[in-house]
Amino acid sequence: MALRIEKLPSVLGAEVTGITLRGLTDPSSLAQLQAGMDEHAVLVFRDQPLENDEQLAFAERFDGTLHSKTSVAVLGKNRFGNEALTDISNVGADGEILPADDRLRMSTISNRLWHTDASFEDPPGRYSMLSARVVPPVRADTEFADMRAAYDALDPETKAAIDGLQVFHSIAYSREVMGFEFSKEEREKLKGAVHPLARTLPRTGRRSLYLASHASHIVGMPVPEGRLILRDLSEHATQPQFVYRHEWRVNDFVIWDNRTTMHRARPFDDKKYRRELRRTTTLDLPLVIGAHSSPSSEVL
Repeated sequence: MALRIEKLPSVLGAEVTGITLRGLTDPSSLAQLQAGMDEHAVLVFRDQPLENDEQLAFAERFDGTLHSKTSVAVLGKNRFGNEALTDISNVGADGEILPADDRLRMSTISNRLWHTDASFEDPPGRYSMLSARVVPPVRADTEFADMRAAYDALDPETKAAIDGLQVFHSIAYSREVMGFEFSKEEREKLKGAVHPLARTLPRTGRRSLYLASHASHIVGMPVPEGRLILRDLSEHATQPQFVYRHEWRVNDFVIWDNRTTMHRARPFDDKKYRRELRRTTTLDLPLVIGAHSSPSSEVL
């Protein structure tokens, strides 16, 4: 069965069939998937059972350097022995559901805010890849917002006003909004980073908003004024016409482009039902197609 990428009935996203990600090394297939990411921003793969080491290996083959300076790693809560594999779950090392006052749970509940992975780092995140291992018997969806379509829908005056603006991103800020505080030592490991508010994607030339709950303030602007701009843009970008909602199944594997989307987890009864997913995120470095599988790879 040949690889097929079929657009979902949404402003963004496509479903990929005819491919097995475990052990995939073919440069042509990897290039097709990366082209699919350029066009659709979110790719959905069904029935892709992966072990942790297989997911890590695929992420490196697909896009190179992995993000490891996560808040989970800083909290010392990684139960997999590799900080590049992030535990997106509501259970502890013993497999039991975390209590309401657990620090990991209190921190990761902020994933229900619209955000972009690793925008608080430099270089920031490029692709995130989420593998569904345990899915509850109730809806526990993830929503994705198309920041390219949101930028296109802005009026010319707003586009001109935000052109060239720089934003400081901090995960400490986004967590504090939800009432969680890192210790002084933890904050020292999560210093934050500055990125453009609007950016041009190098391979497609499309313009995109770059927003996240981590976006603390606009550099060089009074904080309240800058935060109002960021809030208005976030509200604009997350209107229903810009959003795809993914309903998880066991062994789903979803890849999204953090440069062109925001996402958020939707709430469910996480004190009653287990939900376990594993995330890998790559850094936004110069992209090399098939770099881990072919010495003649094309640099993009």
